[in-house]
Amino acid sequence: MARTYFITGTDTGVGKTVLTTLLIRHLRQRGMPVRAAKPICSGGRDDARALCDALAGTMTLDEINPWHFAAPIAPVLAARQVGKKINLDAVIHYLRGVRRSSETFLIEGAGGLLSPLGEDFSSLELIQNLRAIPIIVCPNRLGAVNQARLVLTALPPGLRKQALVVLASSGRAGAIGKLNVKLLAEFLPPERIHELPWIPNGAWRKAGILPAKVRRFLDMMIPI
Repeated sequence: MARTYFITGTDTGVGKTVLTTLLIRHLRQRGMPVRAAKPICSGGRDDARALCDALAGTMTLDEINPWHFAAPIAPVLAARQVGKKINLDAVIHYLRGVRRSSETFLIEGAGGLLSPLGEDFSSLELIQNLRAIPIIVCPNRLGAVNQARLVLTALPPGLRKQALVVLASSGRAGAIGKLNVKLLAEFLPPERIHELPWIPNGAWRKAGILPAKVRRFLDMMIPI
């Protein structure tokens, strides 16, 4: 079975797509077969397109993102607006099918861990059913430790023990970012805490060799 990682977050807009795209590019540059999915989108497909670009034609946009809705609201509500329902069993069945042909499978959620994706399910239920390793993305700013711990607490004990936390920098590294890493390490093994360096000007979307500090971060996240 493919190594399966589920990239979720403390909220929407926290850097899930940035991380997923970087992981795809890094694994491909290392010659590792990788597939990815953002199964559910609402409010546009820009995130899924970023994954599609990183995969460089190995998957189509519709393969990456089979459920998509125009309204920029929770996916379950966006689907209902157009008379549709998103069923957990259908999503699980689809993702398992995509996973079969991969060594590493990356899944990006929508919104935070418990944001309603479809009828009676969130990213949590997808993680549980797929036995995926959760990767929690959190902005590295004041309040990050509380936000990360809340998401970890929402995970069942077995998944909590596997979860990785990524503190994503949104600018030049400051004192608060380093303090967050140290403080979070009082509640979580240090090897499961990672600090995503700041990448300016949308460079994470561009093809080419990644900066050395970013490559080191990605090597620690998912060892080759």
